[in-house]
Amino acid sequence: MPDDEEDVIRRSRFSGGPARSFMSSMDDDERLFEADLAIDRAHVVMLAESGIIPDAVAGRLLQTLDTIEEQGFNELPQGEDIHAAIETAVIGVLGAEGGWLHTARSRNDEVATCIRYRLRADLLGVVETLVSIRETILLAATAERETVLPGFTHLQPAQPTTVGHWLSSYEQALARETHRAFDAYSRINRSPLGAAAFAGTTFDIDRHRTATLLGFDGIVENAMDAVSTRDVLLETASLLSSIVVVLSGVATDVTIYANRGFVELDDDFSSTSSIMPQKKNPDTMELVRACAGDVIGSYTAMVTTLKGLPRAYNRDLQRVTPHIWEAIDVTSEALSVTEGTVGTMAWDSATLEAAVGEGFTTATAVADTIVRSGVPFRTAHEIVAEMAIDGGETPDIAAIETTVARHVDAKTIDLDTAALERALDPSQSVNQLDSTGGAAPHAVEATIERAQARLDEDVAKLGAYRTDLTDAQKTLKSVVATYV
Repeated sequence: MPDDEEDVIRRSRFSGGPARSFMSSMDDDERLFEADLAIDRAHVVMLAESGIIPDAVAGRLLQTLDTIEEQGFNELPQGEDIHAAIETAVIGVLGAEGGWLHTARSRNDEVATCIRYRLRADLLGVVETLVSIRETILLAATAERETVLPGFTHLQPAQPTTVGHWLSSYEQALARETHRAFDAYSRINRSPLGAAAFAGTTFDIDRHRTATLLGFDGIVENAMDAVSTRDVLLETASLLSSIVVVLSGVATDVTIYANRGFVELDDDFSSTSSIMPQKKNPDTMELVRACAGDVIGSYTAMVTTLKGLPRAYNRDLQRVTPHIWEAIDVTSEALSVTEGTVGTMAWDSATLEAAVGEGFTTATAVADTIVRSGVPFRTAHEIVAEMAIDGGETPDIAAIETTVARHVDAKTIDLDTAALERALDPSQSVNQLDSTGGAAPHAVEATIERAQARLDEDVAKLGAYRTDLTDAQKTLKSVVATYV
């Protein structure tokens, strides 16, 4: 019996049975359709260039792959996964000659390469949403850099700040997430292709050639590690978890601010009650907050599955990949919705001014002013604490002078009443918080300028990565055209 017929018989033994649908990943694999075709093409080109298959065979294989792409994912034969389905489709057209496609590779390295190929594109999509929301936040922060906002610690009135200061704090956090994404990208963008099952291959292949054709920066050298590792998925899921934790903070702040009347959300990012028509609910922000649970859940599922797996390939890995796609999609949508919400919010300056005057939020500024008169800070802190305990309301100048006199000899200090007046006023008090990164409008403006410069650099870096991938796609297409 010919070898190819024996192989058909052997493979047919494992093509049916009640567990087939359980073992199939086809429902999740549509996302990898374009990736697998690109990898197939690069692999065929390399096989031909290395003299492993004839150019004429390579041409027919590549032409068949073009036909499969034109027909689309839905026309593929059913199989355990997209990789086997595409190979089956090729063999269905070319017969036994289609079997050359899988020379010198395994599904193990093919799958690992497909995941990285698609993951890097998706991660750049996340970066694109990150730089977009950062731009929106900086525009809003610039517009609201003088809008006074009560700052809280432990949800208690603490110090006056500004809306611009609050907003720019989140831009800075998202800038770090952007840089983490770039860092993760550098590790994702390595090719496992050519590792075969886990031990390499007897054929004289050129792994660096396929890596270049696919736009990878290099290869994952050790063949066993190349097919086994999914650490780049964990790293990406951890990054996404960190992003949604930041967004959850934005969502909670906005929900609280809306509750207190500080801000009104645009109708497009709100909803009303089915029974209480007066309600305007920040539902988008509440859902964004819940997205954090989805993404962190995906990370937890992944790390739990990967924990303790033996080296080389195990089918458990099939259950890991869908979690990263879900995490990417949820994070991307949460970023977009948060950007829309933040970019359309309307701040109520009258309500904010009234709120910032409650709870003696200028207490620290008063203490600092007393320090400047020659009183040690801890003594000044005790003086102001006594006034806060006595009533909690913002004291007047006379009350401050009386309390100071009970603690220190008035002759030994020079209490500046004009400075105290400025310290007691929330708007003027904020203007004095002018240390680097502080809440003073001109300090916020300087922070925004530096943030914008960093953002411009990140936009340029993102563009360079996208250009690299586009150029690689053009090169592969051009090389394929010489065979077809």
